[in-house]
Amino acid sequence: MAKVFAQISMSLDGYVAGPNDGPEHPLGENGESLHEWVTALSSWRRQHGLEGGSVNAESDMLDDYIAGVGATILGRRMFDLGEPHWGENPPFHTPVFVVTHRPQPPLTRQGGTTFHFVTDGITSALEQAGAAAGGQNISVAGGASVINQCIAAGLLDELHLHIVPVLLGGGARLFEGLAPKLDGIEKTRQLDAPGLTHLTFSFTPGATRP
Repeated sequence: MAKVFAQISMSLDGYVAGPNDGPEHPLGENGESLHEWVTALSSWRRQHGLEGGSVNAESDMLDDYIAGVGATILGRRMFDLGEPHWGENPPFHTPVFVVTHRPQPPLTRQGGTTFHFVTDGITSALEQAGAAAGGQNISVAGGASVINQCIAAGLLDELHLHIVPVLLGGGARLFEGLAPKLDGIEKTRQLDAPGLTHLTFSFTPGATRP
């Protein structure tokens, strides 16, 4: 059965991007430290049109995520900061639905990526992504705000967290505004790797309590 999932790296103090993000630091100050593990993997490099890289349990895990994706959802800030760096052949290779307040025509790139700009909220973006995915999974690629919106609306089936042992001290925080609690969450997988831990959580549909 197709599912809606997010997978994202997070610091020990709960941030998925560092402070002061902008064109020079799309992931915020020191935010790149969250992703050093993944940029070395063969699966990540292949997705970005690069050769080489490590083949191990982590690359197999990432291959599993990539293989089943039929559509992707992004927040507007992630698009604005990332698009200049993705070039003419972005790494998504699926229809991408950007949640935004600013309408614009679809933007078609090489490799099967077309960016569609959705101005009527996360539920509409997921409905459109589901129609485009053709029965495959939907990846909520980030940033934190869009993932939080999916959790708050009870629309996320799985969350894959890659816990990196760094402290960023500020930036974009996952689970922001979702207190006092979230119900219906179960840890279903843990993979310990050199320098970090990968955790998978499953959500009972509609069970989130922002």
